[in-house]
Amino acid sequence: MWLRSLSLVIALGLLTGACGHRSPSQTHDACQMLQDNRSWWRALQRSERQWGVSPGIQLATINRESSFRRNARPPRNRILGVIPGSRPSSARGYAQALDTTWQWYQRDTGNTRGRRNNFADAADFVGWYSNKSRQLSGIALTDARALYLAYHEGHTGYNRGSYRSKAWLLRAADQVAADAQRYDAQIRECRGLRRRFGVF
Repeated sequence: MWLRSLSLVIALGLLTGACGHRSPSQTHDACQMLQDNRSWWRALQRSERQWGVSPGIQLATINRESSFRRNARPPRNRILGVIPGSRPSSARGYAQALDTTWQWYQRDTGNTRGRRNNFADAADFVGWYSNKSRQLSGIALTDARALYLAYHEGHTGYNRGSYRSKAWLLRAADQVAADAQRYDAQIRECRGLRRRFGVF
């Protein structure tokens, strides 16, 4: 009997853990997404307090980079169009942070145990990087479009204007800005978050 109970507890623990890492089934409604992932909401709030970047900008950046997939990585290059080769970059995780940038973040913040496939660490990373964009590129923390361009191009590239010739990137940055505005508006109106978490 006790063995059956133990098996049930382990199975429930595995199921709960798996659910905690599942990508949201829909990503257009921040209210629903955060009510289903309450730890995400707490992580976004912590990052906002630390770095001054709104939850909507954090969510829009992560959505654009990984579609909220914790183990996202760039597709492999193909040799002769068929054989899987190397990946074009070391980007991975929710925020698609490169190895070198993630190491910079860890050194700068002291979050040496941070993992790119952990949502809270990814949200903190987005806030931290956005704050660096304010310091190094003079971008306002409310300017989601410019923050995303610097996020994608790096501060040196952004400061040189490397994004200006990339029409696809400019369209992506426009979408991030629109998503950020929508997410923040949804969060402000979300009675469910207010009732369950007492955040407003």
